[in-house]
Amino acid sequence: MALSTTSVTSSSSFTQRCRYDVFLSFRGEDTRNGFTSHLNGILHRNGINTFMDDELPRGEKISAELLEAIESSKISIIVFSKNYASSTWCLDELVKILECKNNGQVVLPVFYKVDPSDVRNQQEKFGEALVKHEKKFKDNKEKVQRWRAALNEASHISGWHYKNDHPQFGFIEEILEEISAKLNRKQVFVVKCLVGIDSRIEEINCVLDIESNDVRMLVIHGLPGIGKTTIAKAIFNLIAYHFEGSSFLEDVRENSKTNDGVLQLQKALYYDILRAGKLKVHGIYKRINVIMEKLRYKKILLILDDVDKLEQVEKLLGNCNWFASGSRIIITTREKKLLSTLREDCQLFYYEVKELDECESRELFCQHALKRNKPTEDYSELVHQFIGYAKGLPLVLKIIGSDLYGKNLQCWKSALDKYKRIPNSDIQEVLKISYDGLDQIQQDIFLDIACFFKGFYMNLVVDILQSSYFHDPYCDIEKLIDKSLIVITKDDKLLMHDLIQQMGLEIARQRSEVSKKYRRLLCYEDAPEVLNEDTGLDEIQGIKLSLPHPRKMQLNLGKMKSLKYLTIRNVICEDLKYLPNGLRLLDWKEFPLSSLPSTYEPTKLVVLNMERSHIELDEHFEV
Repeated sequence: MALSTTSVTSSSSFTQRCRYDVFLSFRGEDTRNGFTSHLNGILHRNGINTFMDDELPRGEKISAELLEAIESSKISIIVFSKNYASSTWCLDELVKILECKNNGQVVLPVFYKVDPSDVRNQQEKFGEALVKHEKKFKDNKEKVQRWRAALNEASHISGWHYKNDHPQFGFIEEILEEISAKLNRKQVFVVKCLVGIDSRIEEINCVLDIESNDVRMLVIHGLPGIGKTTIAKAIFNLIAYHFEGSSFLEDVRENSKTNDGVLQLQKALYYDILRAGKLKVHGIYKRINVIMEKLRYKKILLILDDVDKLEQVEKLLGNCNWFASGSRIIITTREKKLLSTLREDCQLFYYEVKELDECESRELFCQHALKRNKPTEDYSELVHQFIGYAKGLPLVLKIIGSDLYGKNLQCWKSALDKYKRIPNSDIQEVLKISYDGLDQIQQDIFLDIACFFKGFYMNLVVDILQSSYFHDPYCDIEKLIDKSLIVITKDDKLLMHDLIQQMGLEIARQRSEVSKKYRRLLCYEDAPEVLNEDTGLDEIQGIKLSLPHPRKMQLNLGKMKSLKYLTIRNVICEDLKYLPNGLRLLDWKEFPLSSLPSTYEPTKLVVLNMERSHIELDEHFEV
């Protein structure tokens, strides 16, 4: 629930006596180790001075120390949970908080998994608790009546209502944003439109196990645009207060391109954790020693965001064996095996960020495109098609959703058609970063896979590429896997995300457009012009023509001396006289002739697919 930003106090005298920014009133058994603990930690991390009455001795009467803490707080947050009213201590806190409200204190209720009407009317658990109190305090009915009146009054104050269908971390972020605005404080990170974040944070927290006293390094990896940085920021906001020092270094890959950039990262790391002094030593490697010496006795949380080379880590952390007990280091990267050589120095864990499921994708897309969590009926089918296009990538859902916001149905339909035909430049720019980090041979292999081999078995692709590039491509394919550009399924098939493939096809198209040489001929609109020319045909190494409807076309394959891969669908070619002898892949399901050309020698052929073709093969051919 959005709250209006108002002045924290109504008088200067109240401001002068405030010792705390926020007082937290809560029922310990309900939320001490969960919601309230996380809320308190995030507020504290963002420089907000909180009072959490978690360690004061409990008795029949509320202590003078607690009353003083309430009086000297600028804001009180009341966390109404199911057993809140069962505690007379909590009810006395509530009465005192509402008294302070009349003197200028801001009071904000949180209805945590309870309905505000139950608080207002003392129903369900609240009603049961008040009945018990009336029996216990039958000689002091006024006391119970004050509690009932306080519950009723607090339930009418604008606040937040938390339900199980809302991401808890995003809910806490909303509270933090409002509190920060009222106190005029700046948050460490503002992470909005969080969908699917709670389950991922819970999984990562299990791996980090911050209660254990060992040193752990976690590598968060996954597809470009999958949300690695967003998750890392959420984790940082949630747990940083547990550590003696913490630092979040953004854009490590980009900032490490120059020595000055590395020096700035080292300086930020040093200052963030020590909060004092300057890193006066000059030189990258001298600074590493100073950082290790100064920070080695502190339990720290360190996040290095967007790393793509091991040396980037080493220039900040040295050999990574100096951290104090309980420290946690988190690295986000597209390179899964980036830190595998550090396994001996600390406990190394991996977490792969998975795509959003259909429900999560719909919610995130609708938040950006419609400013609501669900689509209206008239937009429902188009929303379904857009999330099908995005295939669970948060970046894509956000970019497309934001682009469509405020536009009518006709614009949505037009945009969907355009996205399918022409990749969005903002999306391509992010996805292409992983491709740019490959060497030339790896880039060519990636493009071959994107254009011709998606869905093929791994062993067949290795055999085809080995025949084409004259070396074992296994290590190159492993590099593509590490960069999350391709995946291998349980049944050993080679796949890639649809948008990663679309990026590869677009790169191949742009290469041809710039060089005017069609190394890979993929667009059937270009085929008649290219194939009818007499020059340049010997440059073509791969053809994939998948026409929407059967069409007659002249294929002048006799002049394509470099052709290795040939995939044809819906092309009728009655006058086919030649097939290049260098073919490694011949995938032509409706082959038009009753036999292969007599001049064709399949000495290099690895894969032959001619199902549904009426062809009689010689003994040395196998379909």
